[in-house]
Amino acid sequence: MHRRNFGRLLAAAAFAFASATAMVSTPVLAQEGKTIVGGFDVGPGGFPGNFNPLTATAGFTWLNTYFEPLVIYTSDLSKLEGALASDFAVSEDSLSYTFKLVDTKWHDGEPFTSADVKFTLEFAKNADSGSIFAARLADIASIETPDEHTAVVKLSKPNSAFLSVLSQVMMLPEHALSKIDIKEAAKSPWWSTKPVGTGPFKFVKYVSDQYVEMAAYDGYRGGKPKVDRLINRYFANAAAAVSALSAGEIQFTFAEPDDAKTFKGKDDFRIIEGDSYVVNYIGFNHKAGIWNDLRVRQAVMHAIDRNAIISSLFGGAAKLANCGYVVPRLVPNGLDDYAYDPQKAKELLDEAGWDDINGDKAIPWLTYYNTPQVANVMAAIQAMLAQVGINVVPRALDVPSYNGIVRSEKWQEFPLVYAGLQNGPNPASLNIGLNAAQIPPAGNNIMRVEMPQLTDALNTAMAETDPAKADAKWQQVCKEMNAELPWSPMWVASRYGVVSSKLKDFFWTPAPAGGPFVSHPEKWDIAP
Repeated sequence: MHRRNFGRLLAAAAFAFASATAMVSTPVLAQEGKTIVGGFDVGPGGFPGNFNPLTATAGFTWLNTYFEPLVIYTSDLSKLEGALASDFAVSEDSLSYTFKLVDTKWHDGEPFTSADVKFTLEFAKNADSGSIFAARLADIASIETPDEHTAVVKLSKPNSAFLSVLSQVMMLPEHALSKIDIKEAAKSPWWSTKPVGTGPFKFVKYVSDQYVEMAAYDGYRGGKPKVDRLINRYFANAAAAVSALSAGEIQFTFAEPDDAKTFKGKDDFRIIEGDSYVVNYIGFNHKAGIWNDLRVRQAVMHAIDRNAIISSLFGGAAKLANCGYVVPRLVPNGLDDYAYDPQKAKELLDEAGWDDINGDKAIPWLTYYNTPQVANVMAAIQAMLAQVGINVVPRALDVPSYNGIVRSEKWQEFPLVYAGLQNGPNPASLNIGLNAAQIPPAGNNIMRVEMPQLTDALNTAMAETDPAKADAKWQQVCKEMNAELPWSPMWVASRYGVVSSKLKDFFWTPAPAGGPFVSHPEKWDIAP
């Protein structure tokens, strides 16, 4: 598509996104001692209410300052190492995982023991708790606690993603949560009023829609944190967060690419850029009925000039995706690249009988992204789809509202979404969004994809614990995705953070879902 025509389409299809939240950016009152303030949560603006790690789909950069998992990814996301597990071992048959636990205490002084591990995993495996990990932990057959510092988890079948999943399962205190009815746990005020973790910071208070305050935990096994307070601010939008950073009110925030560039060359700031490890996709709700014909899904792909969008709206800072990931070792040769071809898209729609299937009826198109860049991307796609006869109407929601709809039975409200799903560092993260066994409430297959060959390919890859053989199995998953289009893969974009030069020993990487990863919050410091 010519740049001039692309610009006309974008201008013609401009639309107003509804305000995501009523977040207030009221300055946080000054604290005694050293305080670091930032936008540490899900992304620009943040996600107020993201306090329960078992229901969180992102925000683990922040959650990991006070909760901790058994294992965690290294800072470069290359491998897993122990966190609350000082050591761990996997049996030869890949069915038994033995965790040796660190000697530490909860923030309220109670000891952390293997009983907490057993409680957490059973709690997270139970869908009644509202946990998004229920299906991912379904292979757990039993959990044994031979002593207070040893937990043995036994699986019913090999699961190559098990340790990766555990890196996001934050350990929880049995003595505090066992008193709460499991069916009421997800909505319990405990998470936002008196949560108890083992991390370097302990919870102080949450001021609704404004900020969360944490205090240094003197008893942290890694040593008392260098700062006294850690505050996570929430903002109405990305621009407000960037303005606060420029004004010196905060010391870190996620940033949109255009916003990040404005800090280039400024000595007072450092720009962090990296792969988001998230593939953005246009998701077809397979229960909606209008996407059942593969030719319709193929038409959507051919109607979108992805290269023009990457060039014009991402500034080239994105990689084209033709399945669920872009890591070269996992992408086989011979994939269909679904080149931009609006004429072919029209022909495919005619062959499928689109006029009878849906015609020009408006199709609600939901997203939880509330940024100017995504607004422009969706406007461009809206215009391109309109050219071939598909009428979509974008609608941006705040994250809780979006999750509430797509995880419910309200098919008519979300026939189409624009979303993102982790594509690394472990490709098994795709399983939660595409395997038929992961349909809500059990898992996060929100598009209700039920494709037997794809599910078989995923199950085969998930069961392969030999790294030397695993890549070929994941390449087969990629082939199935590319051929059957359970959803339309778009791209994997770069992600940005901007840090004040006042922060010392601060580490952040654009990990999927915010990690968690080894970042040592106890070592973060701030200059006067």
